[in-house]
Amino acid sequence: MGPAERVGSARGTGSAAKPKPDSKPDSKPKAEPTPERKTERKAEPTPKPKPKSKAKAKAKPESHLAMVRRARRINRELAELYPYAHPELDFRNAFELLVATVLSAQTTDLRVNQTTPALFAAYPTPEDMAAAVPEEMEEIIRPTGFFRAKTKSLLGLSAALRDDFDGEVPGRLEDLVTLPGVGRKTANVVLGNAFGVPGITVDTHFGRLVRRWKWTEQEDPVKVEAEIAEIFPKSEWTMLSHRVVFHGRRICHARNPACGACPIAPLCPSYGEGETDPEKARKLLKYEMGGRPGQRLSPPPEYPGAPAPALGAG
Repeated sequence: MGPAERVGSARGTGSAAKPKPDSKPDSKPKAEPTPERKTERKAEPTPKPKPKSKAKAKAKPESHLAMVRRARRINRELAELYPYAHPELDFRNAFELLVATVLSAQTTDLRVNQTTPALFAAYPTPEDMAAAVPEEMEEIIRPTGFFRAKTKSLLGLSAALRDDFDGEVPGRLEDLVTLPGVGRKTANVVLGNAFGVPGITVDTHFGRLVRRWKWTEQEDPVKVEAEIAEIFPKSEWTMLSHRVVFHGRRICHARNPACGACPIAPLCPSYGEGETDPEKARKLLKYEMGGRPGQRLSPPPEYPGAPAPALGAG
């Protein structure tokens, strides 16, 4: 009997016919793929692992407490870098500082310092300035720009000091801001440096740096002042203002900050906005940091830089 007959006979009798050892099974086991299928499976590309999400790769956002600690450390670093930080306007009394600060709008402190000697020689007191001929004052302060508007402010604030404050500059912010041309910035400059009353001066340099350092996102100077005041003790406000402004003028410039020469670069979240090459960055340093005169014609004795030249001297 052939193989087919044996299978049929086995089916007919109901007993399982055992194949001989050398007999081939009717079909190959499904668990064993054909060589062709094995080759096809090997040819299939191995799936690449999915990349980690960018959200996981990002660092955690800085907490408010961590920001405060970093801000206070920056202030300590700036205190070591600029132990001689000071107001960069020449003045001998509160009236001269008030006038010089009003003149400093939209110009440099250097240009103001070069202009005020002639102005104070002509009008040494509020009474003298209130009685000035506008055209004559305009001619004196012309180098500071916007001289007509500034003349109007100086005449107005001098008259107010004469008529409302007995010719004396008041030592309260609420009084100072009532004077023509005097806002919170000017008032804080006068209070902090002529009266010893702590104040935060939010000028263009200060606002730019505190936003770069992520101390605040505010643009309005009053809101900036309020938020920074929450970070630092009141006793630090005046000197903090000087240090930040000094750093903004010398290293952390508006257009091309000297990141590669900045001592507080490790603490700065905006590092890399400017020149990072140390040699190139050092060439961007200004004033005494770059070996050049500062902005005051009469700097304090501890100032390490050279005095600025008088008007027309260079």
